Amino acid sequence: MAAANYHRSEDQFLCSICLDVFNDPVSTSCGHNFCKNCITEHWNTSDQYKCPMCKKVFNTRPELHVNTLLSGMVGQFRDKAQQEASSSSSELQESKPGEVLCDVCTGTKQKALKSCLDCLVSYCETHLEPHLTASRLKRHQLIDPVENLEDRMCTKHDKPLELFCKTDQTCVCMLCSVLDHQTHKFVPLKEEYEEKKAELEETETEIQQMIQKRQLKIQEIKHSVDLSKDDADREMAEGVRVFTALKESVERGQAEFIDTIEKKLKTTEKQAEAFIKELEQEICELMKRSTEVQQLSRSEDHLHLIQRVQSVNFAPPTKDWTEVNVCQPLYEETVRKAVAQLEETLSEEMKKLLVPAELKRVQQYAVDVTLDPDTAHPNLILSEDGKQVHLGDVRKNLPDNPERFSLCACVLGKQSFSSGRFYFEVQVKGKTEWDLGVVRESINRKGPITLSPQKGFWTICLRNGNEYKALDDPPVRLSLKCRPEKVGVFVDYEEGLVSFYDVDSAALMYCYTDCSFTEKLFPYFSPYLNKGGKNSAPLILTPVSVK
Repeated sequence: MAAANYHRSEDQFLCSICLDVFNDPVSTSCGHNFCKNCITEHWNTSDQYKCPMCKKVFNTRPELHVNTLLSGMVGQFRDKAQQEASSSSSELQESKPGEVLCDVCTGTKQKALKSCLDCLVSYCETHLEPHLTASRLKRHQLIDPVENLEDRMCTKHDKPLELFCKTDQTCVCMLCSVLDHQTHKFVPLKEEYEEKKAELEETETEIQQMIQKRQLKIQEIKHSVDLSKDDADREMAEGVRVFTALKESVERGQAEFIDTIEKKLKTTEKQAEAFIKELEQEICELMKRSTEVQQLSRSEDHLHLIQRVQSVNFAPPTKDWTEVNVCQPLYEETVRKAVAQLEETLSEEMKKLLVPAELKRVQQYAVDVTLDPDTAHPNLILSEDGKQVHLGDVRKNLPDNPERFSLCACVLGKQSFSSGRFYFEVQVKGKTEWDLGVVRESINRKGPITLSPQKGFWTICLRNGNEYKALDDPPVRLSLKCRPEKVGVFVDYEEGLVSFYDVDSAALMYCYTDCSFTEKLFPYFSPYLNKGGKNSAPLILTPVSVK
């Protein structure tokens, strides 16, 4: 009967060699008990007589004495085991899928109640009876029913695999531990089972976490696709509106152009018609005079011809048509003016249609930015919520840590970005000078700094109240229609894009393109000098409101 079938309080009835209930228990002179056959076989195969329990070495082979007290107790223990096995099931049970079947049943296979490691056979309650009653079979080791019993036996010693060799990482029988693995470390299979089970549970936990992460990544990817689809639908709708507006603008320009050409042609035609009418009238008068002249020239009346000749020699009053011409309209100039007007109209339509739509699109990537006090110049004063900054008159005694600006009145945002898109807005109302933008992590923070992309700064600035510049290489003077009170900053890390917007008018102020970002980017702010109080208003990070 296997030790796993009984309580720990009954371990005293088990032989330490075979780990089975004692069979003919004998005692050594050192006081330890073993099955007679187990200790005899052990000493027969060993080169010295040593107690398997206490490792005491005997010079001569010890004489073994039958332990009558232990034999009686073992007998009672076997009877108890038989009663427990008999009462475990009151009636035969047919097997169910997945259960171990009795190897002896010839008809309908019954559910196995026990498996014998000596017989390598599984028995139902009926066929198990001889193992519980026959003295020879009582010594067999019974365990809970399992399949593939041959795999549970040591192929070398034909004993149950009951120990785990830590050294060789393999399952062994009791004799293996004594004969082949004497210096190795062993633990019971149950102990190793518990350890391996704990490892498996930990592995399962890790696998589940990996599964969850990948499921979340799938959701993230699907969400990105959904967002892309929404962006595509929105952009498509916006594009259709833009092209419709552009088409209408072109059609209006075409209609206006045709109308202008037709008006010029009609004016020319009217002028020509007037000239022709006047010429035809003069021709009519001249033809009358010609008729009079011809009639008078055929007259034979000398007196009449002489008296009338003076009146017909003078031509009727006519215009000098030598310099008279029909003005040809300059149609090419009309085309040029129409195209120029169309370009201006298209430009205005583009600004009205595209820029607000673009600003709405980038505002979808709004992030919550707060100012980092560890980077702030000692003269800067930050609000408690990290949303406002202005220049103070007193230099605070702050640690000169590597992140802090030591000379220029600057501060960075706490948040950094190394991928994707982000957008934030800053109120600049009431200020006459300021700097805004993004910078890379490795910028110089000690001593003078140069605001340029080559130095890791992508910024715009205001100077002297009305001079707006993009601090590019070289700087670019910005021509703005109105004075911005709130500036939006948008970054597309992968596209290498930094754009600045006048939020209220939805106008694009400036755009850095083809930037190469390889480090973390941080929002950058400088309220600049106070200028005698004229520039004392703070820079304020404001929530983004999509209109």
